[in-house]
Amino acid sequence: MSTNRRSFIKKSIIGAGLLTGANLLDNEAYAYGDSFKSSKISLNDGDVILFQGDSITDVGRDRDNRKANDTNALGRGYALLAASELLNKYAAKNLKIYNTGISGNRVPDLQKRWAEDTLAIKPTVLSILIGVNDFWRTIDRGAKTTVEEYKSQYQQLLQETLQKLPNVKLIIGEPFAVKGVGHITDAWYPKFLAYQETAREIAKEFNAILLPYQKIFDNAQKTAPGAYWAADGVHPTLAGAQMMATAWMDCIK
Repeated sequence: MSTNRRSFIKKSIIGAGLLTGANLLDNEAYAYGDSFKSSKISLNDGDVILFQGDSITDVGRDRDNRKANDTNALGRGYALLAASELLNKYAAKNLKIYNTGISGNRVPDLQKRWAEDTLAIKPTVLSILIGVNDFWRTIDRGAKTTVEEYKSQYQQLLQETLQKLPNVKLIIGEPFAVKGVGHITDAWYPKFLAYQETAREIAKEFNAILLPYQKIFDNAQKTAPGAYWAADGVHPTLAGAQMMATAWMDCIK
C-alpha cells in the first residue's frame, strides 16, 4: 500500500476512534504503474463492482433501475460489456455489478450525488472515468473551472470514499479524446493534456489501477481510423466500447 493511502487511512481511522488493529493497513493494494497491466485485482466472493462516471459510462442506462446485474441498469457501453464478461467468467462468485454514470457529469456533479450513487452501494471495487466534461465545458459552454479545481475536487471525492470504504479497490480511467475527430479540434490542446496528467497523478496518489485509455485509443488507430472507435471523438462506438471493456477486464486476475 502506498505511503499516501496508508497514511490517509490510518489518520482517518484514528481520528474517528476506530483503529482496533493493524489489519486495515495491511490489505493488498494495487499500484499505479506505467502500464495498467502492472497490477491486477483478484475478485472475492460477493464483491460489489460499481462503474461511475459520465456519458461514456452512462450510455442510456435506465436511471430508475437500481438492480444489480440488470441489462437495462448497466447501459449499452463498456460497463455492460465488462459486466457481461465478469458475470460469465466468475459465475461462482456471486458478483453484484452496478452502473451509476450520468451523462454530462463533471467531478463536482459526482460530489453532489456521491453519497447516494456510490457510498450507499458500498462497492468493494470502484471504477471511475471522469474528466472529459470538466475540460469540455470550458470550451463549449464557457465554464470557468480549472485543472487545479479538477484535481482538488477529485482528491476530496476519493478522500471521502476512503473514509467510508477504506478497503475499496480503485480503478481510475484516464479521460481521452480522439484528436481530429468530431468535437476534438486543436482548441483542446495542449490544455486537455493537463487533465489527463492529473488523472494519472490521482491514480498514483490513491494507489489505484490506471486505465490509460488515451494510449489505448491511440494504438487502435493503427488498425482503423479514429472515427471507427469514437465517432464524435469522445463517445465510443460499439468497437470502441468493446475495446474499453477488454482493457477493463485486463485489470482483473
